[in-house]
Amino acid sequence: MASMKRRQYEAAFKARVVLEAVKGEKTVAQVASEYGVHPNQVRQWKEHLLNVLPGLF
Repeated sequence: MASMKRRQYEAAFKARVVLEAVKGEKTVAQVASEYGVHPNQVRQWKEHLLNVLPGLF
C-alpha cells in the first residue's frame, strides 16, 4: 500500500477559503465543497482566524 502525502495549502488559499466562510453567506460545508477541502479543515482555519484576529489590533 502506497503512503499518502499530506496536502499543504498556501496561505493565500487558506485566507480565501476562510474569508468566504467568515462572511456567513454560505455554510462551512458549502465553502469546503466549493474549494475541495474537508469541512473540519475549514472550521479549524476559521477558528484559528477568529482567535488570532483580536491580537492584530
